[in-house]
Amino acid sequence: MSSTPASFSYLTAYGTSKTGFSPSLPEHNSALDEEVRLYTNNKDREKYENLADVYAIIVTMEHLEKAYTPACAKLIAQYKTAMNLVCDLIPDVEKFMKEYKLKCPAAVNRFKIGVPATIEHSIDPIKSAKYVAETVSHFITLMDALKLSMKAVDEIHPMLSDLMQSLNNMSSLPAEHEAKIRNWLITLNSMRASDEINEEQVRQLLFDLENAHNAFYRSLSDKS
Repeated sequence: MSSTPASFSYLTAYGTSKTGFSPSLPEHNSALDEEVRLYTNNKDREKYENLADVYAIIVTMEHLEKAYTPACAKLIAQYKTAMNLVCDLIPDVEKFMKEYKLKCPAAVNRFKIGVPATIEHSIDPIKSAKYVAETVSHFITLMDALKLSMKAVDEIHPMLSDLMQSLNNMSSLPAEHEAKIRNWLITLNSMRASDEINEEQVRQLLFDLENAHNAFYRSLSDKS
């Protein structure tokens, strides 16, 4: 019977010295430490930086969209600016999100509507009289602007956004009319600031506003 310790036989079998276990390690591949560049020129670098901005804005909005009005308003503005820079690269933001495995439905909805959730759903019954006056004023101002041939997105969108905020403060407008105004916000928000709505859109928007205005008055009468 051999007097050699089992442990010594095990180590010897694996080619180690008596001083300790020294397994042979694979050679280090220095290529794995090299930085992988997505671009080779300044134009491509700017493209990927803009795409990264859009990605970061969407993720941030997903976490903030229900809570912080100033931050959300700022993100919406940043999103519009960023998308203008990459409109050729991202014709459809939902396809972009799918490609980069982004699951941010709340953010997409917020960008489509174009106003913070705290504005869209805000309710304060204590100030209802003030909100009634403001809502009527916003209706009239926007309808008068359209009748005066104001068609540019950057002219109409702020007035429509103010109207939406007032209506949600009141929570008096029937859902179907509120949905139409929200859809107009989404439509304008998908256009460039310098774009203009056409004559057919002007006519339809006026029609929707007048119907919503009348429905708003009826809802107030029903409550009184």
